[in-house]
Amino acid sequence: MSVADAEVDVLIVGGGPVGLTARALLERWGVRVSLVEKHGELSPFPRSRLVNVRSMEIYRGLGLAGEITAGAFAPEYGRIRFRDTLHDRDFATAAMVGINAPIPESPVTGVVSSQDRLEPTLLAAADTETRFGAELVDLTEEADSVVAVLLDRRSGRETRVRARYVLAADGANSTVRQRLGIGTTGPGALAAVTTVVFDADLDGWCADQPAGVYFTAHGSFLPLYPEGGWAWLGPTPEDTERADWSGLVSRALGPDGGVRADVSRVQHWVMNAFVAERFRHGRILLAGDAAHAIPIVGGLGMNTGIADVHNLCWKLAGVLQGWAGPSLLDTYETERQPVAHRTLRQAVANSKLMFEAQSLRHEQLQTGGSAPARVELPWSDRYFAQLGLVLGVAYRSDAVLTDGSTPPEPSDTDPEPSDTGTDYVPTAEAGHRMPHLWLTPDRSTLDAFGEWFTLLTPDPAAWEQQAAAPGVLRIERLPDEHAELCGLSPQGALLVRPDGHIGARWRDRAPSGTALHRALTAIGGSPRSSR
Repeated sequence: MSVADAEVDVLIVGGGPVGLTARALLERWGVRVSLVEKHGELSPFPRSRLVNVRSMEIYRGLGLAGEITAGAFAPEYGRIRFRDTLHDRDFATAAMVGINAPIPESPVTGVVSSQDRLEPTLLAAADTETRFGAELVDLTEEADSVVAVLLDRRSGRETRVRARYVLAADGANSTVRQRLGIGTTGPGALAAVTTVVFDADLDGWCADQPAGVYFTAHGSFLPLYPEGGWAWLGPTPEDTERADWSGLVSRALGPDGGVRADVSRVQHWVMNAFVAERFRHGRILLAGDAAHAIPIVGGLGMNTGIADVHNLCWKLAGVLQGWAGPSLLDTYETERQPVAHRTLRQAVANSKLMFEAQSLRHEQLQTGGSAPARVELPWSDRYFAQLGLVLGVAYRSDAVLTDGSTPPEPSDTDPEPSDTGTDYVPTAEAGHRMPHLWLTPDRSTLDAFGEWFTLLTPDPAAWEQQAAAPGVLRIERLPDEHAELCGLSPQGALLVRPDGHIGARWRDRAPSGTALHRALTAIGGSPRSSR
């Protein structure tokens, strides 16, 4: 066994929103964590722009939702608008459902907010060690740990960290994934894109019709912060060294705009579309863009990564703290990889729909004469909302007991899950996210979950004698009016995992006095030393 300079339970590689969220979640569980990020500071670029309703539920659980909302745009910015140029009127528009207004299916509302505004909030949410400017250059898996070699990019000094597990959230070009030789499936690189951050006085064109994104024939324009600032996204020109970025953006604003763009930053990047063939290699687990690169249309990429670590971190904590067995970590890939594939298909479909909307407008303009004021979009608000994909995810794995006692039988003939598109019907079936129901006027069922399993039942007294693991389990009373909605009799119960997904349901009273204990053991796997 090689000598290490430091030892931790989990080494997180990557300091973007996914890695920072994992850091905050693991700290809540009391897990010793160190995060390393090869760049010297948080990213100054806006990048992801949407924190969807499911991510905001996760941040509500971390106590961060209020702060994130306070720094974000008002709900009326939860809309996309199509224009010929930015200073023209809309020829089409669509709401971002779950962003532009509250929805009854959740206690929170998503927000339009730039990634560079989100990340400082996430960084401040935990006190565990974070090293910027530390690049992972080597990994060695040993019998009961992983040794990572880190290069300090300022001093050139190398250090070694021994971790029980490594969580790789180091982006689409993941060093960890490449070192492990894990391949990817999917279209791959879709486009070379440039983001130009600039200031300009555009209030006269947009103040009365706010949006999170303005799609035009000359690129996309995005307001960055409530107090000002813009970004333009367009195809990367061939000669980036000699490009006149201010002139390019000014021309994209429209030939009659007469507005000068004061450019502050430029970033070139590749829009990727793939899913990793594996999410786990021994003690190393991939999350976020390292596991799946999702095209930006629809704002699904970062949010899918946040859901990844929300699924994974309680499992890591259970194995490290001894109340779950190592086999629980196998369910991470089983549960999240199918979600990644469905999300990728949805995002590719979104991209095609966007291009179709612009194509329809182009056809109108080519017909001659005066073009109609409106274009009928090739989708409805209900379709593009994607609530089924965001809130309707259902897991099938050994960590879900379909009848309160056994995991589902695998089947090659199972139909495609219905959690794509926007059809979301709240359900309390095992594997699904527990529906949002108000326990009190200001406390949701979602607020009952965290660093524990939760048993929701109309009759807590009937189940308290089974509470064999008080440090991991809490019992909450489910109001009688919600029991029927959840498919429960007055003595029934739901066992909800720490990530808010239902692990088991007993429609009636427990079949035996050990049913709850056996369910917790089955979901967690047999606790034993994590080999």
